[in-house]
Amino acid sequence: MRPFMRHFSRHSVLLALFLLPFSLFAQVAESARPLSDSIPAKPALDSTITISLITCSPGQETYELYGHTAIRVSDSSNPTGIVYNYGAFDFNAPHFIWRFVLGECDYLLWAEPLEIFAIQYIDRGSWVREQVLNLTPEEATRLRDSLRTESRPENRVYRYNIFRNNCTTRARDIIEECVDGRIIYPMRHRRNTFRSILYQYTEGHPWAREGNDLLLGSDVDTLITERDEMFAPLYLMQYVDSAMIDAGRTHYRNLVRESRILIQPDETRQQASADAQPDFPLSPRVLGWIVFALGLCLAAYEAWRRRICWGVDLVFMTLQGLAGILLCFMALFSVHPAVASNWQVWVLNPIPLFFVYAVVQSDRARQRNVYHTFAAAVLIAFIILYFIIPQKFSELILPMALLLLSRAVVHLFVYRK
Repeated sequence: MRPFMRHFSRHSVLLALFLLPFSLFAQVAESARPLSDSIPAKPALDSTITISLITCSPGQETYELYGHTAIRVSDSSNPTGIVYNYGAFDFNAPHFIWRFVLGECDYLLWAEPLEIFAIQYIDRGSWVREQVLNLTPEEATRLRDSLRTESRPENRVYRYNIFRNNCTTRARDIIEECVDGRIIYPMRHRRNTFRSILYQYTEGHPWAREGNDLLLGSDVDTLITERDEMFAPLYLMQYVDSAMIDAGRTHYRNLVRESRILIQPDETRQQASADAQPDFPLSPRVLGWIVFALGLCLAAYEAWRRRICWGVDLVFMTLQGLAGILLCFMALFSVHPAVASNWQVWVLNPIPLFFVYAVVQSDRARQRNVYHTFAAAVLIAFIILYFIIPQKFSELILPMALLLLSRAVVHLFVYRK
C-alpha cells in the first residue's frame, strides 16, 4: 500500500497541487482480499472487546498533511487488534482520475492488522494516539459487527466528500449509530471556517495552501458548526476527548475511557521526511509579485517603444485560458463542494483562448483589438471588488489580475489612435 502511494504522489505533483483539497486522508487499497472477509461475526456478546478511535498526526507528503482517523477493534483472541480505515481507495478502479476530478470518487473501508497499519506512521515519525471508547459490551459488540459488515466487498464502498463524508466523519458516524443514547460534544467559543482549518494543516506548505485557494470558492469561508469541524482528524480527536454519552434518565458517561500514545513521535524521521520533499524556493505571493513587476517593466518598455511584443500576449493569454478551463470545468461539472462559488473565474477563464489568435494578428499589424477594452473593464471591476467579495483568494490572483490589466492598458495606450 504505502510504496505504491509514495510512487503515485511523486509522479502526480501537478494533479496533487490542484486536486489536493479533494484527496485528504487517503490511502491506496491493496489488491489482496480484505482481512475482514476471513473474520466471522460473533452473535454472542464479548465483554473483552475494546474499541478505540485512532488519530495519526500529519506527515510531509501532499496526501499526509491532514492526518488520519481510523478505528481499532481488539479482543481476547486478538489483543493487537484490527484497524478499520475509511480512507482507502482503489487507484486501479475504472476511470479513477476522471471520476476523481468530477467529485464522483468512491472510497472504501479497509481492515488490516495494527502492525501493518502502523508501518507508514513509524517510517515517517508521526505519532499515533488511541482513545479507548467507554462502551458497554452491547455497544462494543454492535460496533464491531457493524464495522465487519461495512468492510465486506459488497458494502465497503462509499462516495467520498472532503467535508461531509470522509474517513474521519465516517468513523464518527458509525460510533454514534452504535451507542445507546446520543453523544454530546463540547461547544467552542471560537468559530472556524473550512478554509481556516485547512490553513492550520497547511502551515509551512504554501504551495499546498495555494492549491486549496485556487479551487475552493467562497462557500468554505462561511462560519461552520462544531460538528462541521469534525471533518478534520485532530479536531475530532479533541471533541471526542471531552464528549459525553447521554443514555437517558440523566445518565451520562464519558465517551473516552482512557487515552494513550501508541506510536511516539520521532523528530529525526520527521526531519528526514521533510528534507526529502522538494521545496520550491519562492512562495506563491513572492512569485506572483515578481512576475507582476517584470510584466510591468515590460509594459513600460513597450509603451516607450510604441510596439507590443505579441509573443508575450500569446503566452499569457494561453496560460490564462488553460487555467480558466480548469476552474470553469470544476465549477460547472464537478460535484466537489465549494468549487462552484469561486469568484476567481473573473480572472482565470477560457475567454482569452477565443481571442488569442485575433490579438496576436492585431499586434503584428499594430492595430487595436476590442478584446483589451473588454479585459480592462472586467479586471478593473474585479480589483475594485477584491476587498469586498467574501472569499479568501489565492495569493497569486491579485498580482495576476494586475499583470493582465497592465497588458490591456499598454495595448490601449500604444494603439490609442
